[in-house]
Amino acid sequence: MQSASTKPILRVALPLPLRQLFDYLPGENAVRQFTGQRVQVPFGRRKLVGVIVELADGTDLPPEKLATVLDYPDGEQTVITGEVLELLRWCWRYYKHAPGEVVFNALPPLLRKTGQSIPPVPQRYRLTAAGKSRLLEPVGRIKAQVGMLGLIGEDAVTEPQLRSYAPAWRKTLSRLIEQQWVVAEDQQPPELMPTPGPKLLEEQGLAVDAVVASQDGFQCHLLDGITGSGKTEVYLKVLEQVLQKGGQALLLVPEIGLTPQLVRRFEKRLGFEPVVTHSGLSEGQRLQAWALARNGLARLVIGTRSALFLPMPDLRMIILDEEHDASFKQQDGFRYSSRDVAVKRAALRDIPVLLGTATPSLETFSNAASGRYSWHRLRRRATGAAEPRWRVLDLIQQKMTAGISAVAMTAIGETLARGEQALVFLNRRGYAPVLLCHECGWHGVCTHCDSNLTWHMASRRLLCHHCDSAMPVPVICPACGADALQGAGEGTEQLEQVLSRAFADTPLLRFDRDNVRRKGEFERLARQVKAGESCLLVGTQMLAKGHHFPKVTLVVIVNLDQALYSADFRALERMGQLMVQVAGRAGRDQLPGEVILQTHYPRHESLLTLLTSGYEAFAGAICADRRAACLPPFSYQALLRADAHQKDDVRRFLEQAKRCFPAGDAAIYGPFPAMMERRGGRTRWYLLVQANRRPDLHRQLDEWMSGLQKLPSMRKLRWSVDVDPQDY
Repeated sequence: MQSASTKPILRVALPLPLRQLFDYLPGENAVRQFTGQRVQVPFGRRKLVGVIVELADGTDLPPEKLATVLDYPDGEQTVITGEVLELLRWCWRYYKHAPGEVVFNALPPLLRKTGQSIPPVPQRYRLTAAGKSRLLEPVGRIKAQVGMLGLIGEDAVTEPQLRSYAPAWRKTLSRLIEQQWVVAEDQQPPELMPTPGPKLLEEQGLAVDAVVASQDGFQCHLLDGITGSGKTEVYLKVLEQVLQKGGQALLLVPEIGLTPQLVRRFEKRLGFEPVVTHSGLSEGQRLQAWALARNGLARLVIGTRSALFLPMPDLRMIILDEEHDASFKQQDGFRYSSRDVAVKRAALRDIPVLLGTATPSLETFSNAASGRYSWHRLRRRATGAAEPRWRVLDLIQQKMTAGISAVAMTAIGETLARGEQALVFLNRRGYAPVLLCHECGWHGVCTHCDSNLTWHMASRRLLCHHCDSAMPVPVICPACGADALQGAGEGTEQLEQVLSRAFADTPLLRFDRDNVRRKGEFERLARQVKAGESCLLVGTQMLAKGHHFPKVTLVVIVNLDQALYSADFRALERMGQLMVQVAGRAGRDQLPGEVILQTHYPRHESLLTLLTSGYEAFAGAICADRRAACLPPFSYQALLRADAHQKDDVRRFLEQAKRCFPAGDAAIYGPFPAMMERRGGRTRWYLLVQANRRPDLHRQLDEWMSGLQKLPSMRKLRWSVDVDPQDY
């Protein structure tokens, strides 16, 4: 390495799929350089926005070949704090991903390009002594100005409050400031004004005390509470303690749909509105949330996966709700686990992290069982209600209507007749998973995926749920011309149709992605359920998490049998989690609950363990099987994923990759096809690397990566490394 000059060499992360940083000279300007600054740099014929991640004394390149930074869009301000940069550095090394894509994942979309600067600190406005005196005088000819003075009154107001005053509020405000009747000042963090909550049960109080006692250092806590046990109340009590000491807190939720109800509950209890951020907001809203977190004005942030990388200078607590949820693992691009990165961020910052769930992932379960995590069990429902009673229906030789047995139909009718609510769960949207011809056997298949097209009757389309390709529903069979097309299997649309006929006098609400696409539609339907009138709910897994519907007393699980004999070793774990979460919607208040499980395998060993001994025993049994089979969490895996339009290109690359895999304790298996080999027109194959020790896995992966990038066949396809894969 050679020194270029007395000026530092800037190591810059660029938003490119290249596993390296790029060296630049700082340029001739008065701006001091810091890690975390945005820069604009030349890259070939393009100009790109980058982020400085290192200041180096030298470079491996000849100094005369180094390009110079063109601009510093934010001056000496940084967009990434040192703490977050350290976390991102760990991420790109652990997940073997391109540094620039990891770094830019931490920025709001508007800061990933030129033309947008860091928003200034929000202002608030209050009256001066002169302004208060002017209010006592006659209005005169300046009605708009005096009206705004009256609006401001004794308390300071913010711009959103003034915006509702009049369309020309900025012009009026400017005149008031010129007259020195109003003064602007930096907005302050909202004041904590908690209202009392329900008295905690003993086990809730013990969990709160343990988490609060660990505030001075890193500790990972598992809050393992049955559905309805009051985990959110524990979060609130812990957050009160954190916020009273002036800290910031971050609460991660798996889905956007859970955010509105949490925000309302937290605002009511804490006395201020939490800042919300997720992909469903506009780019401007996400930038504003980022700025509030960076300035310390966001005391509590509630968000989905990407909120994990927000700059929060006074962060004192991280909470993950529903830590087991698969959506916490990013499944494309930068493939990271929010749960694991949250634990790492807490460790780097030396603060506690709280993982809450009724059904811990086996990784978290294993860490708690081994004593690495503090394990807090909540085994009583906060309302005093009993857990719902299970009734298992053997479907063999049962008469079925759209997948629902006569016994379940009767139970639904009895529930509705009592003025209560029933929930029918089927994790399959559409009318039927297949449209086929009864004469010749033709059925609709996706031309881009190894998948059938799902029949959506309402939109009159056959739709692929994997690549979103669609075609109109044919009137007659495209193969033989017969008028014999019919659906095979059931979806939520079909359940809605059949149940609405069977219970015509009862409102039926369908909760699935097709029916709640419009903004606010889910909240509207949820409010209707919470109003308490007798109704029937039909839905997918979006109904399984975190929703409190007091009048739901019956849950019917239509069918989860496919998970019992799946080729995916995680399928049983996910089935158990889904069953427990869905069942937890029943009997959450004073009315007793019942869950009807329809299955063709009522004597399956894992199913019996779950139903008779509970999730903890179920998870323990699966852990024992995983340990015997040397599967995660008792071994460590990484996938080399490759996909291309031509299968030969994929196999050639993976075979070359396997030959250059370094020797060591980690073993390599494959190549083998993905469970769905063709998706979106591309063929997908994998290599699996597995080791008994994590350091062995990463040592060999790091050595392997440099060799992979030199393979000539890599240019004909897309490839990536997925560390700790969750799907195959």
